[in-house]
Amino acid sequence: MDVLGRRLVAALQVNPRASWGEIGRAVGEHERTVARRLQRLIGDGAVQVTAIYDDLRSGHGSPVHLHVQVRAGTAARVADALASRSDTRSVYSVTGAADIGAELVAPSRAALHEILNVEVHGIDGVAGTQTQVVLHTFRTVAEWHAPYLTDEEVALLSPPRPDVTLPDQDGLSPLESEVAELLVADGRIGFTSIAERTGISVPTARRRVASLLERRVLLLRAEVEPSLLGLDVEAQLWLRVRPHGLDQVGETLKRHPGVRYCAATSGTYTMLVQVAVAHEADLYRFLTEVVGPLDDVTDVNVTLITRAYKRGFLRKEHS
Repeated sequence: MDVLGRRLVAALQVNPRASWGEIGRAVGEHERTVARRLQRLIGDGAVQVTAIYDDLRSGHGSPVHLHVQVRAGTAARVADALASRSDTRSVYSVTGAADIGAELVAPSRAALHEILNVEVHGIDGVAGTQTQVVLHTFRTVAEWHAPYLTDEEVALLSPPRPDVTLPDQDGLSPLESEVAELLVADGRIGFTSIAERTGISVPTARRRVASLLERRVLLLRAEVEPSLLGLDVEAQLWLRVRPHGLDQVGETLKRHPGVRYCAATSGTYTMLVQVAVAHEADLYRFLTEVVGPLDDVTDVNVTLITRAYKRGFLRKEHS
């Protein structure tokens, strides 16, 4: 993907429902050029516009990260089995002590017990697991964009954010759930199509979508492989952070342009940070210049993502 393509995808990541004209005005390109380039990328499947739930706020369940050890020669089969589950959001092959990293959403503690102790361990090849439950999310992957835009361009594209305190949990009505599922299937679906499929008026469809997004129950996402954007090195950093420093460390790291995801978790390590950068040297600088000065970080375990089998509930072709 050339420089313009990367800039246009980054703009779509900032605002996945922006019109081609809005993107063109923000990045200084003609609307026809924007439409042609992005429609081709979406049509080819290189970019997928979808939406993901804020699980804690929507009441869908609790996100859980797994480190999975497997028997020799079974990694691909286990990863594919995990990716085929409807409750896994992401599945990766990783370096380090674990062979596979996965995130799943468990609807309840009872369900999590069944998933971990029966279903996951029942997959042929699984030798062991470690579980980290997400306690607080500082940045979701849906809130990240590739670092190819200026601050001014990002500001022009960013949808307004409500200046209100949002509830920790905000359930959905049946109609809202129906609208949300349409956005999950196609994050750029038009208001007219939503109205037709749900039997409501277009203004009501517009208000329902706005409410879901403003309350952050649903997060729009333009999904693309980081390598297509020139970000060839993906890493998961597991940090041990002193409890009193979790907020400060999380708030600091989430602002870095290379950080795709940052959350506080239970377990041996208390924070997970996912990073995408162009080169190993950039990862080294992130460790030494960004993480290193944080006094409340007492230990770092770095694993590299070598293959993605699933991202944002979307299966990858090679899996």
